[in-house]
Amino acid sequence: MKIEIIGTESLGVRGMCCYVQTDTRKVLIDPGVALGYRRYRLLPHPYQVACCERVKKTIINRWSKATDIVFSHFHGDHIPLPDANPYQLDLKKLIGLNKNIRFYAYDTSNISELEKRRADRLSDILNIEYINAEGRDFIDISFSEKVPHGDQANSVMMTRIKENKIFVHSSDSQLLDDRSISILLGWKPDILFADGPPVYLKEKISKENIEIAFKNTLRLSKKIPTIILDHHLLRCREGKIWLDSLSCKTSGKVVCGADFMHSPRRLLEARRQDLYKDIPVPKDWHKMYADAKTTTAFYWRSAKKVYGKA
Repeated sequence: MKIEIIGTESLGVRGMCCYVQTDTRKVLIDPGVALGYRRYRLLPHPYQVACCERVKKTIINRWSKATDIVFSHFHGDHIPLPDANPYQLDLKKLIGLNKNIRFYAYDTSNISELEKRRADRLSDILNIEYINAEGRDFIDISFSEKVPHGDQANSVMMTRIKENKIFVHSSDSQLLDDRSISILLGWKPDILFADGPPVYLKEKISKENIEIAFKNTLRLSKKIPTIILDHHLLRCREGKIWLDSLSCKTSGKVVCGADFMHSPRRLLEARRQDLYKDIPVPKDWHKMYADAKTTTAFYWRSAKKVYGKA
């Protein structure tokens, strides 16, 4: 089994996209990417956009090779979009790219109106039908029933892939729900790719829930050799501190996506203000980029000079 973390916050973008290869399948999970449209009242820095470009190219490449694609839910950082902004994955780039893919999703009859609209448009434009995978087992790939998206009313579907190892993608569960934790323990993964709590949303997540996620991760680490913890957690510096503090206390290995991929940590959502200070951006850059009148090349090179590998 080969596991590739393609796009997540420690790799400079928003998302939980990964690609898992076994002898019989090539599974692309949550093939979407995004950047926070405004953070600290700032549009994405061009260096972030450069990282996003590279993630989008990789997703398109893996889509062309995939046998199976899984949508854990239909949020904009987890799927390609027909109305994508310049910092998301444009669905039109995938039309006709690979006609031999099985598409898995949860039951779309009882989800939010926005997600239902996105699911329907994605299906119509790509001319595909979803396999209703919710709670089903397909021998070497299994799916959970809907579980909560953190402490919200929205839901996600978790994925288990089994070969010589067991890999689990738990999507945006944020490790807050007891039923989700029980499913994960029952699945007995060797490697878990999970979403930590959104500690950057200081006014929306309680200290109690942050502590619950911490305790649940400690509990999981006693049974799971490797936990990849990323996404919402690493949108702020406090999240990095939270992760590193937790990692020191776990009996198993707890890392972020960049660590797992032996890549430099690029916590660019957390560093957006610093990026603008270190590498200034002209006021009209974003409009010019949207109009295809400029590129990110200068900022990719500049970031390498300013930050080195980071």
